[in-house]
Amino acid sequence: MSEQIKTIIINDNHPLMNREGMFYKDFPSDYRQIRYFTLLIVQKAPPKIKEINLLEQQISEMIKNAVKHGNKCDTGKKIKVWYFFSQEEAKIIVEDEGPGFSAIKQWNKFNKERQACLMANDFEGLADYVAYTTDESDENDGGNALFAAVEYWNEGVIFTSKANCVAMGKKFERKNNSLELD
Repeated sequence: MSEQIKTIIINDNHPLMNREGMFYKDFPSDYRQIRYFTLLIVQKAPPKIKEINLLEQQISEMIKNAVKHGNKCDTGKKIKVWYFFSQEEAKIIVEDEGPGFSAIKQWNKFNKERQACLMANDFEGLADYVAYTTDESDENDGGNALFAAVEYWNEGVIFTSKANCVAMGKKFERKNNSLELD
């Protein structure tokens, strides 16, 4: 059975982009305060969906990307975050004031090739797909936050066409009156 390779989707009208009924916060692009901003958001999540801090990690990484890559750590620019949590789902939208992630198509191609190596147990070939970088990347970049995001957010990772806004969703299934985590 062939496993479907998850990709980043570009769709301004995707249901995950709907902000209705969501909490909202905006923050200055202060890299030193990302953990604090993340904790302000995650405190609204029910304990059962926090998954040993995985939810916190995912949200933190998306805020870091917006601050670092989108707004270039310019504290005069804001990060806007909409979020919703329940026992069954988590949804977050992060928007920055930057020009957008222009390399989505290239990243998707890279990730498909990376996933194909993993599925084929081609670890020698995988060496060519350890980190995704662009001309703007520094030594700490490598696309790992996005690799983890497309796996974690089972409802999708959706960017707007401008690509400076990303929405992500995760559904948690209940089985036998307990929470089943993906």
